[in-house]
Amino acid sequence: MTGVVGGSESRRISGFPAELTSFVGRRDEAAEVRRLLSAGRLLTLTGPGGVGKTRLAGHVAEQVARAFPDGVWLVPLAALRDEAFVPHAVNDALGVRNETVRPPLDVLVEYLRDRRALIVLDNCEHLPRSCATLAGTVLAATEGVRILATSRHRLGVAGERLFEVPPLPAPPAEDVGPEAVETFPAVKLFADRAAAVVPGFTVGAANQRAVARLCRRLDGLPLAIELAAVRVRALGVDQLVERLDDRYQLLTCGGPTSAPRHRTLRSAVDWSHELCTPEEQTVWARLSVFVGGFDLAAAEAVCGGDAPGGDAPGGDAPGGDGTGEAEAGDGGTTGTAGTSGTTGTAGTSGTATAGTVGTAGTPAPAGTGGAARTDSLDVLDAVAGLVDKSVLVREEHDGRVRYRLLVSLRDYGLEKLNDLGETVATRRRHRDHFARLGAAYERAWFGPDQVDITERLRIDQDDFRAALDFCLTTPGEAQHGLRLASTLWFHWVAYGVWGEGRHWMDGALLAGARPDGALTRALWAGALTSLVHSRSAAVLAGPDPGRPAPADDTELPVPAPPPVTLGPGRARTSHASFVVLTRIELACTLVSRGRAAEAIPLCAEAVAVCEAHGEQWVRSWALRVLALAHWSSGEYERAAGHARACLRLPYTERRHQGLAQTLDLLAAAEALAGRAERAAVLHGAVDRLWHAIGGDPTAAQRPDGPSAAEHHAREVLGDHAYERSRRRGAALSPEETMAYALEEAAAPTPTATAGTAPVPAPGRGPSSAIRGAGRAVAGPAPGARDARTPAGSRAPDTAAAPRPPAAPVPLTRRELQVAALVAQGRTNKQIADHLVIARRTAEGHVERILVKLGFRNRSQVAAWFSARSWS
Repeated sequence: MTGVVGGSESRRISGFPAELTSFVGRRDEAAEVRRLLSAGRLLTLTGPGGVGKTRLAGHVAEQVARAFPDGVWLVPLAALRDEAFVPHAVNDALGVRNETVRPPLDVLVEYLRDRRALIVLDNCEHLPRSCATLAGTVLAATEGVRILATSRHRLGVAGERLFEVPPLPAPPAEDVGPEAVETFPAVKLFADRAAAVVPGFTVGAANQRAVARLCRRLDGLPLAIELAAVRVRALGVDQLVERLDDRYQLLTCGGPTSAPRHRTLRSAVDWSHELCTPEEQTVWARLSVFVGGFDLAAAEAVCGGDAPGGDAPGGDAPGGDGTGEAEAGDGGTTGTAGTSGTTGTAGTSGTATAGTVGTAGTPAPAGTGGAARTDSLDVLDAVAGLVDKSVLVREEHDGRVRYRLLVSLRDYGLEKLNDLGETVATRRRHRDHFARLGAAYERAWFGPDQVDITERLRIDQDDFRAALDFCLTTPGEAQHGLRLASTLWFHWVAYGVWGEGRHWMDGALLAGARPDGALTRALWAGALTSLVHSRSAAVLAGPDPGRPAPADDTELPVPAPPPVTLGPGRARTSHASFVVLTRIELACTLVSRGRAAEAIPLCAEAVAVCEAHGEQWVRSWALRVLALAHWSSGEYERAAGHARACLRLPYTERRHQGLAQTLDLLAAAEALAGRAERAAVLHGAVDRLWHAIGGDPTAAQRPDGPSAAEHHAREVLGDHAYERSRRRGAALSPEETMAYALEEAAAPTPTATAGTAPVPAPGRGPSSAIRGAGRAVAGPAPGARDARTPAGSRAPDTAAAPRPPAAPVPLTRRELQVAALVAQGRTNKQIADHLVIARRTAEGHVERILVKLGFRNRSQVAAWFSARSWS
């Protein structure tokens, strides 16, 4: 369940996977955990692997969610290998974006300082130092944050409380009766899971003693019981007990070097392993290098073919096998970033198909080993078999099937992989697969697939981190790590995690990698977007939107940006983003120097190139700077129009950083266009969004006091009314904010002074302001437009509602249905749900209705439809 910022969605439970099976027993344990959590601020659930610590923590978190208005957050740590990444993982789980190079723990503490939230740190045992440091630092700096941790060992932090999760109670030999299923949770769990694989299975007089004995033999460990229950498909319960007894005796004869419960789980997992085919055993071992979920293509890329080469230290020298980074001097380079060739992948794997997102190369066979040979068909069969045996968990994400190994089974697989002598070679193959994916994603980034690429990177981020960690910790692999980290520049920048990207690039350099062109491009992109954001914020925060250029600036020539040579066949390369970003940076610099008129054509060209190729991320930057240029020129209606066009991009809607930046710009335009009430509401919404993702990184650079736009809105409304409207905006969810910003939802009840005259553009003089005031009060005649209002711009929203057109209605039947729903106050999403159509289709209908009727906003459509209904 993913949390949503703001309003009625402020009580959130985020990051916890959907429960696919019932939660059995644990009523008393859950009550005790709740009591301990209320008595202290740090509680650690301890116990052996497979005892159910994570499941109990998730169950309790759901029960106590109402006590934490700022959210309950799961932070899974099993996939991490580097202790330095624990703060990054927590920030990522909480949605905190660090666009700077500040220490991630400092950013986290600042975000949590005034919040009441519960953080669940899951699987801390292999990261004890960093988990203890994070818990101690966060708890010392906050008052409303509590931490629930799961670990096989205590964290050792002052004030820590412990709860050892016990196994599920199983009936003793002398106390087995017909009520055992309801009385003993271990029996109930076995019955529930066995019935899931053998419909109609029940525990009764014929098998209850065998089931009870099995649960005792498995020490009540939930994971061991679930693994055994799967075998009911092939064996009777008596046979299960007999075979398990044999396995357990064999294991204990080797010497009591571990606790009984650990030997019990080990015997259950060993037995599951023995029942697998040789191909399944090999695939299980190789799949253990995946730290997150994976799809079939990834499994085939890493597990397919002969056994990878032995674990010789080091890797191929970058480019040494002919697959290194090529420099393609095709003229599409930026002045600063250098040339950008196609990034290949060194190592044992083949090269990915250019331009294909997610295509795995064919690994070249190498070396020998003790593992069974597996080709693609064998991998498919092995994965299916491991799912049937409950070794792999099958999940679906947006219609895509993925798999994952439980932590205990992954650890077991890693042991087997090490026994085969394939650990380093398989991790290298894993790295090569994700390097191919990263290169393919970079090539496809400037195009229509950005939303999908962003989502795939989010899903696979743990394995990208594992691949990078392998490069930084394995001798001879640092150059590959630098190349992979640099290739993912678009992810670090666009997703708002530049701090993490710098961590990997700096780490690779410290490990001995040599700077190259890919690093230069990545650093250039990070610096450029930060520069554009900070300069835009400085322009909006300035006292005068129409500040002329300095005298010594006006004669300086504008440097020519690189030529746009991006035909349809050339657009989907890593060059394209840099070519267009160069124009945006130059345009923003011109605006900041008071030369907005020269910036407008640069932005318009950038927008046109992006639109021609279906690109959204760079287009959102271009539209924001274009809006900023019009705002700086005093063309507030045009500025608002371009800001709304940016908001309509699906990519902007999904990225809270870009959403906040765009809404801030729209609020400034609304304020100086004479819509102070809307500006105040949007300012409140912006504050809420920045608060939810860790703050605006440019806030510290802004001058004290309100900006020109905020000062004007406060002057018009008065401080009391302005703050009241701002609070209304802060209570909106992102969806409600979008609807309000795009005028798809009714505005809050206006104050008596709302809807005043727009501020005159620089150089228009007082007479222009008086005419503007008269128009705002009286309202123009239908269709009238002031000669100074740019074509395509909207007049202030206080215009009178138009009369119904005399001509026949030009709307189709479907458009009339949509107009009726608009008149009811429905948003585009609500219209889409009502008519069972896509939201983009609903948006298209509304746009066509506005064009056909010559209207400017939805309220005019509603007034027209109401008048037509009565006529």
